[in-house]
Amino acid sequence: MEKKKPELLVPAGSLDVLKTAITYGADAVYIGGEAFGLRAKAKNFTKEEMEEGIKYAHAHGKKVHVTANILAHDTDIKDADEYFKELASFSEKPDALIIADPGMFTKARKICPEIDIHISTQANNTNSDTFNFWYGLGAKRVVCARELSLNEIRTIRANVPADAEIECFIHGAMCISYSGRCLLSNYFTGRDANQGACTHPCRWKYAVMEEKRPGEYLPVYENERGTFIFNSKDLCMIEHIPELVEAGIDSYKIEGRMKTALYVATVARTYRKAIDDYFESEEKYRSNIDWYKEEISKCTYRHFSTGFFFGKPSEENQVYDSNTYINEYVYLGTVEKAEGNKAFIEQKNKFLVGDIIEIMKPDGRNVSVKVLSIKDEDGNEMESCPHSRQKLCITLSEPADQNDILRVKNNS
Repeated sequence: MEKKKPELLVPAGSLDVLKTAITYGADAVYIGGEAFGLRAKAKNFTKEEMEEGIKYAHAHGKKVHVTANILAHDTDIKDADEYFKELASFSEKPDALIIADPGMFTKARKICPEIDIHISTQANNTNSDTFNFWYGLGAKRVVCARELSLNEIRTIRANVPADAEIECFIHGAMCISYSGRCLLSNYFTGRDANQGACTHPCRWKYAVMEEKRPGEYLPVYENERGTFIFNSKDLCMIEHIPELVEAGIDSYKIEGRMKTALYVATVARTYRKAIDDYFESEEKYRSNIDWYKEEISKCTYRHFSTGFFFGKPSEENQVYDSNTYINEYVYLGTVEKAEGNKAFIEQKNKFLVGDIIEIMKPDGRNVSVKVLSIKDEDGNEMESCPHSRQKLCITLSEPADQNDILRVKNNS
């Protein structure tokens, strides 16, 4: 049987990042509106930005999925009607809604039946019967719980309809709680993770108390002398594309709606090349593994693991000594316009005249260039640019193109 090329589904927290994701290889992008998503701290999209993003994606032959995956209370449900009516009124509608809550599912099916519904990982989808339950109600796709192994996903694939879609997270941060259903944030701070307001207490530092008497321990609590007991490594499956394809997964999902354009571009471009290489030939994919590994490590990460795909994680999948991201490259900006060797950007981080930086191109090339000059938007010469979000014209030793990303190796 011919192998089906999977969808590469990439996150975007803003309109600019949506465009970056598409430029760097995404087949589809998932975004959140200003309500009902599980990333309330992300910038998210206004109605106007969402409509523009959907039109942009469709013009490039790509799709947009909109999250509405909070676990809703009655105070939320009463406003969901208007939200779904708004989405249904778009001249170009979202391609799918990502939903976890049965009440939200029911409303979406009634109000916008022409939009596909995907069942979020937040719904704890761990067995074939659950997948078939949602398909039977009209869901187009079900997202696997992150706690599933590849063997379990193969079993599900064998026991659901052939045209029923399966989606799976294959890269990004892992949650310490079951399929993201966490109560720690609400308990400690009053900010509910299941309503999109997680404060990520799994990344905090805790003191682990010594044994009080045989078999009796004092509780774990937050303390500056302690350990990061809940801090999991990030998921990365770049070395296992063949196993993911063989398992029959239809969509490979990247985590990270709060991440930068550099992160999104780096991950999207690397997985795009890995998937395309594998479908060209497994030999080509195997020969490029070192390149994938090198490139994927150029985005921020907390060490990598394969999560639950090959068995339950052990202490080796945790990072107990720090919650700091590894950050090998610094994002300088995206080229908004190019004229010869001049590149116009909105600067994100500091760099200097004379620095050797890297142009990251959508086609996979990385070009080292020297910064010859920097001018502000009034044409004033600058030796450095310490203030973020400045509009700059920089002259490089080689030309860049529109949508190229500029980055520099982090030597700090």
